[in-house]
Order: sequence, then structure tokens, then C-alpha cells
Amino acid sequence: MSSNNEPSTTPAQPSESAAAALSQVKTCADNEIVITRVMSAPRERVFDMWLKQEHLAHWFGPEGFSITTHEIDVRTGGVWHFTMHGTDGTDYGNHIEYTEVTRPERIAYRQSGEGSTAAIRFETVATFIDLGGKTELVLKSTFPSAAERNVVVEKYGAIDGGKQTLGRLAQYVEAGG
Repeated sequence: MSSNNEPSTTPAQPSESAAAALSQVKTCADNEIVITRVMSAPRERVFDMWLKQEHLAHWFGPEGFSITTHEIDVRTGGVWHFTMHGTDGTDYGNHIEYTEVTRPERIAYRQSGEGSTAAIRFETVATFIDLGGKTELVLKSTFPSAAERNVVVEKYGAIDGGKQTLGRLAQYVEAGG
């Protein structure tokens, strides 16, 4: 199915995987999603996993998804243009504009969809907290309204997908990725 077609299923299905189970959803404002995860890796290494396509390809997205990077420049003012490939064959075009990259503490960006998901827009801040050899990653996504947040949660499985994504990152970085 192409990115111009409406997805036929929820992209991120609930998962019972141990990796996803260790990611936690935090209470937040009604237009936000906050997911956290403690990883057994130093903050610098976890931060580095966000910088290059060769790392992102191993973990970015829900379980069973893959990505194709078309352009990436991780710096304040840089962009990442990629396609996320769903388990049902649906392609989801994505565009990220980095609003802040502060090594090794924070990456902030504006993300939007393309094609049938072009109306999806939100801002995300990834905060990397040093826990003395471990890292707590706090991923906070803010939507223009609660209604827009609810669409991505209900239609696209954003909470389960976020938990799975951080689970995949933890597995990758802890395995030496």
C-alpha cells in the first residue's frame, strides 16, 4: 500500500515483549504523550544512537517496522526525511526539523507526516538523563490539541508504538549497537 492510501490497520499493535514492557507511560497534559525508559548504557552512547541513519535503521519505529532514510542532518536547523514501513505494507512519509540538538542532553524536533498523514504534526523533546553509567530517556511529544493527540493514539497506536520504539532502542544500545 502506498503512502497516499489510508492505512487499513493500526500500525503499532499492542506488544507483550519484554522490551516494550520496560518503557513507561507517564501522566501528562491531555495533548501530550510522555514515555520514559532507563537503559543500561552511558548517556553519550544512547545520544549517539539518534545521530546516524545506520543506527536509526536498527531501532526507530515500532516492532516489525523498518525505515528508509532519504536525508538526515542532525543539528539545530537540520532535517530528517524518512519513510516508515509498516508491518501491513503501508508506507508513512515523515519529515523532522530539528529545533535543538544539545549534546548529550537533549534533542528537540518538529515532526509532520506526508501524504495521507500530512495533517499529523507535533513537537518532541528527547531528554537524556545521566544515571551514572545508565541513561533515563524521557520522550515527550506535544500535539496542538488533545483531539489531535487522540487521533494518533487511537488510529496509529502511538503509545504502544512509542513504548516499542524505546524498547528497540534499549535492546540495540545494550547489545553494543
